[in-house]
Amino acid sequence: MKRLWILIGLFMAAATWSLPAMAHKPSDAYLRLTLAQGSADVRGEWDIALRDLDYAIGLDADNDGRLTWDEVRARHGAIAAYALARLHLERGGAACALVPGSQLVDTHTDGTYTVLAFAAHCPRAGPLAVEYRLFADVDPQHKGLASVRDGDAVRTLVLGSDHPRATVDEGAAGAASGFLAYVRHGILHIWIGYDHILFLVSLLLPAVLVRDGRGWRAVAGLRAALADVLKIVTAFTVAHSITLSLAALGVVALPSRWVESAIALSVLLAALNNVLPVARGRRWAAAFLFGLVHGFGFASVLADLGLQPGALAASLVGFNLGVEIGQLAIVAAFLPLAYLMRATWFYRRVVLVGGSGAIMLVAALWLGERLFDLKLLPV
Repeated sequence: MKRLWILIGLFMAAATWSLPAMAHKPSDAYLRLTLAQGSADVRGEWDIALRDLDYAIGLDADNDGRLTWDEVRARHGAIAAYALARLHLERGGAACALVPGSQLVDTHTDGTYTVLAFAAHCPRAGPLAVEYRLFADVDPQHKGLASVRDGDAVRTLVLGSDHPRATVDEGAAGAASGFLAYVRHGILHIWIGYDHILFLVSLLLPAVLVRDGRGWRAVAGLRAALADVLKIVTAFTVAHSITLSLAALGVVALPSRWVESAIALSVLLAALNNVLPVARGRRWAAAFLFGLVHGFGFASVLADLGLQPGALAASLVGFNLGVEIGQLAIVAAFLPLAYLMRATWFYRRVVLVGGSGAIMLVAALWLGERLFDLKLLPV
């Protein structure tokens, strides 16, 4: 049994060490489709990150690590060909012909994007089917966040390798589909947001322990551990819901670089508190304080969509619900194992102290990357 705990601990340490630097905002593109009134045609605008395009097709002609307007403009034809070959639209079951238009650049919270305009000429009207496979061959975690406007009605879709095709129907079914899409995206965002995961894990590690003058000892029963976890999760949820709502609705805006740096700092401090306890019985307060910062990170995806207030509100609720589902899934996976191991020397020394040390190291590297625009961890 002791060997089993050692193997589990080594696996956790290796998993922590091998986390990629993808704790930044995940790769997303923003697709806006407008159904023409009195016609079967569709107008489109597609915002795609230049960093993703550079990785996929190469934009940096002189390989100096910087993209200029001339370099991007020289590749407009290649960008349009690459992107539109990975987008398929149908109306009424018939394929639409995609014709590229002009390209501009725009700035989102996480960098510079090309804005590809295009027209879709469809032979007949009917339900719009969207098949999205951008970057599927190079980044299976990439997501396309799409809005489909039909007059005053707006539908939202989240498309990617795991869900590449969706159909926008008339009426409430389309709205419900958009809502569920954002629930799925919220779940995915928390699961691939490694900084959010490590922050939560850092707060949960001591939940099955209590500290006295002699150090850490096992909590008496599961009820006490659950009460501690409930306070932490509730505080984090309330806090990030506040700032997620304010930021996504455009009430408050903060620079992405500073938000991402503050998130990395929160992970570092939460893990440090496990080794040098300061907020011993007040980890829920730390969860609330830093949860406010994490909410701005969650909001970056939704704020970049630029939806109308009504559509954004529905997307916000769905996304936040998905975040909570993903968060509870992490708690449900972690807590039973931690509770079973709580009385062992291995948990107190290797998992709590060693795991917190590994988290601090990764968080410090993230912080250096984000503050000084460095590359310290492998992608």
